[in-house]
Amino acid sequence: MRNILIAAAVSLLLSMVGTPLAIRLFARRGYGQNIREEGPSGHYDKKGTPTMGGTVIVIASLIGYFVAHLTTVLSSTADPPTASGLLVLFLMTGLGAVGFLDDFIKIYKQRSLGLRSGAKAAGQLVVGAIFAVLVLQFPNGYQVTPAVTQVSFLRDIGPSIGLIGFIIWVLFFIVGFSNAVNLTDGLDGLASGATCLVLAAYVLIGNWQLRNSCTVLLGPGCYWVRDPLDLSVVAAAVLGACFGFLWWNAPPAKIFMGDTGSLALGGVIAGLAFTTRTQLLLVILGGLFAIITMSVIIQVGFFKMTRKRVFRMAPLQHHFELSGWAETTIVVRFWLIAALCVAAGLGLFYLEWMPK
Repeated sequence: MRNILIAAAVSLLLSMVGTPLAIRLFARRGYGQNIREEGPSGHYDKKGTPTMGGTVIVIASLIGYFVAHLTTVLSSTADPPTASGLLVLFLMTGLGAVGFLDDFIKIYKQRSLGLRSGAKAAGQLVVGAIFAVLVLQFPNGYQVTPAVTQVSFLRDIGPSIGLIGFIIWVLFFIVGFSNAVNLTDGLDGLASGATCLVLAAYVLIGNWQLRNSCTVLLGPGCYWVRDPLDLSVVAAAVLGACFGFLWWNAPPAKIFMGDTGSLALGGVIAGLAFTTRTQLLLVILGGLFAIITMSVIIQVGFFKMTRKRVFRMAPLQHHFELSGWAETTIVVRFWLIAALCVAAGLGLFYLEWMPK
């Protein structure tokens, strides 16, 4: 349990201290945000705000995680990194790298669009496919792998969907949630704050699964999760980094996470969903991301069919901006929605977990 606190504390400290350093560095180099002309007019004032702040989140998370494990080695309590934890961090870092390329192209070419949609999707699919294949490897002494070829909600449900079906399912989730966080990242602090809440939920879920692991006490309510404690450490490390970044990203933002951060954060929560075997539960925990993504799907689909719009602008947060809501009002109210979704998801998980 000490690892969780160390990972969170180290990544929080690094993010709090590292983000202002990144702000000065990126501002000096001219790594500022470009604003879409078709976006809300109120966003024009944000032009030139340093972006690519997601690099701080990724680096602080990795350092926090490995420092937490290093302290156990130095104190002679063997607790090395696990396959599950490393795979989730690989997914976060890989998608963060794709986002970094996207952000860098935007800055280098001074435009609001970076990688072409096909190239960006290809990068996400390659990283996701590697994760999907590797997450079925590395069985422990109980022959439990980081994930299995089954769909899961509160735990595994139904029969195996096979290797190909599983890879497709993983790719759908990874691309879906990395893009969902990316769509949510349209207002200062909105995506980082909502992601913090989901990560906090996974710290708790990992702890519950550890205390009721089938490898410790075999029973009807136990969980066949390979590395629940280390997944809590991963979630805590990213939570600390994201929380520290939010200090500087809250309205009015001094820095934006960019696609570097949004793709990485979407990837890490998707990775945690597969390795804790709570895939469909993530749709509830990350309900805000699902709602915002659905607003885009509805807007695009309805417009193609009728040439009319349901919302003044999509994603949903911009609809409320154009309706006259203040940015801070939208952010705080959407955080409340995210908190309600997390509370509902944790409530379902806890009620199912309770001994009958």
